[in-house]
Amino acid sequence: MMLCKLSFKNIKKSIKDYAIYFFTLILGVAIFYVFNALDSQTVMLEVSSFTQELIELMMTMLSSVSVFVSFVLGFLIIYASRFLMKKRNQEFGIYLTLGMSKRKISMILFLETLLIGILSLVVGLGVGVILSQFMSLLVANMFEANLTKFTFVFSTSACIKTIIYFSIMYLLVMIFNTVSVSHCKLIDLLNGAKTSEKIKLKNPYLCTIIFIISCFVLGRAYYIVTHDFLTLQEVQDILIPIVMGMVSTFFLFWSLSGLILRMVQSLKKYYYKGLNSFTLRQFSSKINTTVFSTTIICLMLFVTICLLSSCLTMKNSMNANIKKLAPVDAMFATNMNMDRYYDKYRRYGYNDSQIQNSHYTAKEMFELFDFDITSYLKDYIEVNTYATPDLTMNHTLGSKLDSIRTQFPFLAYDTMESIMKVSDYNRVAKLYGIQEYSLDDDEYLIVADFKSMVSIRNIALESGEVIHLFGHTLKPKYTSCQDGFLEMSSNHINTGIILVADSVVEEDYLVQNYLIGNYKTTDRKEITEIENRINGLSKDSKANEYLLPSGSTKLDIKEATVGLSSMVTFIGLYLGMIFLISSAAILGLKELSESSDNKERFRMLRKIGADERLLNQTLFRQIAIFFALPLLLACIHSIFGIMFAQQVLEVFGNEQLLPSIIMTAIFLIFIYGGYFLITYFCSKRIIKEQD
Repeated sequence: MMLCKLSFKNIKKSIKDYAIYFFTLILGVAIFYVFNALDSQTVMLEVSSFTQELIELMMTMLSSVSVFVSFVLGFLIIYASRFLMKKRNQEFGIYLTLGMSKRKISMILFLETLLIGILSLVVGLGVGVILSQFMSLLVANMFEANLTKFTFVFSTSACIKTIIYFSIMYLLVMIFNTVSVSHCKLIDLLNGAKTSEKIKLKNPYLCTIIFIISCFVLGRAYYIVTHDFLTLQEVQDILIPIVMGMVSTFFLFWSLSGLILRMVQSLKKYYYKGLNSFTLRQFSSKINTTVFSTTIICLMLFVTICLLSSCLTMKNSMNANIKKLAPVDAMFATNMNMDRYYDKYRRYGYNDSQIQNSHYTAKEMFELFDFDITSYLKDYIEVNTYATPDLTMNHTLGSKLDSIRTQFPFLAYDTMESIMKVSDYNRVAKLYGIQEYSLDDDEYLIVADFKSMVSIRNIALESGEVIHLFGHTLKPKYTSCQDGFLEMSSNHINTGIILVADSVVEEDYLVQNYLIGNYKTTDRKEITEIENRINGLSKDSKANEYLLPSGSTKLDIKEATVGLSSMVTFIGLYLGMIFLISSAAILGLKELSESSDNKERFRMLRKIGADERLLNQTLFRQIAIFFALPLLLACIHSIFGIMFAQQVLEVFGNEQLLPSIIMTAIFLIFIYGGYFLITYFCSKRIIKEQD
C-alpha cells in the first residue's frame, strides 16, 4: 500500500516536471491510433471499387509502416526513461539509505510505469478517437468521395493494435528500469547531482582536420546525389552517398564539440561578457556527451523535411496535372503494322494472330468487337504516329551523341523516335487547348515535357543538328524542345515526339493510331458503365486474334492519381510527424534533465549577483543553441536531399515545390518550435524551484 501511495505521489510530481514526456506519449498513442483507424473511417465513404482497392493497399502499407513507427516510439520511450531515471538518482539513494531494498525500488518503478502507461493509453486513445473523426473529413476530401452519413466511428482493430504495441513498449521500459536500478551504487546515486561534467578539450588541430575532411566528404555526397544522379543505377550506388552523409554528419558534430569552445575562448571580450562563458561551457559539455544522439536527431529531422516536402509536392503536382495532362475524357490507341517488327512484338508477348492482324485503326478494331465507340463520343479525332529504324536517338543527337553518352550511359539510344505529322499534332493540340505549331518542309521540332530528356535533347538542338528522314534533310526550327504531349497521363512522361511537315511522312511507317475525344454524357455513373463495357471486351474470344485498343481515360487517371497521391501523403505525414515529434521530444527531455541537474549551478549564480533576467536569457540561449544546431545542419542536408528527391519524382512535376516547402516549414515551426518553447518554460520553472 505504501509503495502505491509513493508511486502516485511520484507520478503527480513527474507530470508537473516532465509535461513533455507525458504529452509526447499521449500524442504518440493518438497518432498511432488515427493512422491505423483509416480503414474504419473509409466505411462511410461512397467510392468506386478501384478507389476501394487503393484504400486497402494504403492500409496494408500503413500497417507495415506502423511496425517501424513502433520501433521509433519504443526507442523514444526508453531514451526518455533514461533521463527521467537520472533526475531521480538522489531520491533512489535516499530510499536505499533508509533501508529500502532494490527490489522494492524496482516495484515502485514498475507501478509508476504501469500507471503512466495506462494513463497515456487512455488519454491518447481518447484524443485519437476524437481526431479520427476529423480525419474522416480529410479522407473524404482527398479521395473526392461523398459522406453518405457522418457517424461516430470507433476502430476496435486500431484500438487493439495500439494497446498491444504500446504495452510491449512499456514492458521494455519496465525491464530497462529494473536493470538500471539493480546496477546502481549508493555512492553514485547520492553524489550524482553534485558531480560536475568534466570538459575534456579535444586537440584543436585534430578537430580542424576532421572538420575539413567531413565537409569535403559531405560536399562529395551532395554532388553525387545532385549531379551524378543518372549514374545511380544500383542500390549500392545510392547507399554510398547516404553512408558518406551519415558518417560525415557524426564527425562534423564531433569536431565542432572540440572547436566551438576553443574558438569562442579566443574571443576574450565576448567569452567573458555576461554569462557567456557559463552558457558556452554548458553547451560544450552537452555536445561532448551527446554527439551520437545529436547526429541521430539531425538525420531524423533531415528525413522529416525531405519526406514532407517531397510527399506534399508529389500530391499537389499530380492533382494539378490532371486538368493539364488529361484534358479530354478518353484516348484509345492501337499498335499497327506490328508484322514489320515481328521479333520485337513477339518478345513483348503478342501472339502471331495479333501481330498479323495489326492493320486496323482503333475505331476499326472496336468495330471488329461489335462495339461502336464513336456512338459514345463527340468531338473525336483520329491521329497517327510513325517510326523507322533510320531515326533513333543516336541520329537525333548527331555529333553530340558521344559526349551525351559519356554523361548519360544508361539511356536507350537505339530506340526508334516517335514521329508525327504537324497537322495531326495540331488537331490534338486544338482539342487539348495547348499550343499549335507550323513547319516548313525542311524543318522539324521536338515536343517534350519530361525535363531530364528535354535538357539532353536541347544540347543537340542548340547546335543545330540536322536529321535525315524518308529521304529528306531537316533542320531544327527551334534551339530547344517545345512543351507539349500526346498521350494523356497524370505525369510528365513525354520524352520527345518529332514533328515534321506532312509531306515528309511515308504512310508505310505508321506504327500507332489514336482515337481521342470526349463522351457525350457528363454523368459519372454513365461514364463508368461505358468504360466497364469497354473493359469487358477483353473477355471476348476475339481478343486472342485481334488486339483490343488500350484505353487511357480521364476518370481512370483521376482515380489512380487521387489514390496514389493520398497514399503517399498519409504515409509521409505519418512518418514525418513521428520523426519530428521524436526528435523534438528527445531534445526537450535532455534539456529538462540538464536543467534539473543545473539547479545548484543557477542557485550559485544568483548568490554571486546574477539577476533573473540574465539567468533566463542564459537558459534561453542554451536551449536555443541545442535545438538549432541539429536543425541547421538538417536544413542544409535537406536542400540537396530535396533536389535528389525532385529528380526521382521528376515525372510527377515539381511546380508545387515552394508551397510544399512552406507547409513543411509551418510543421517545423509549430511542432519543433512548440517543443522548444515548452522546454524553455518548463526548464525556467525547474531552475527557480526552491529546496
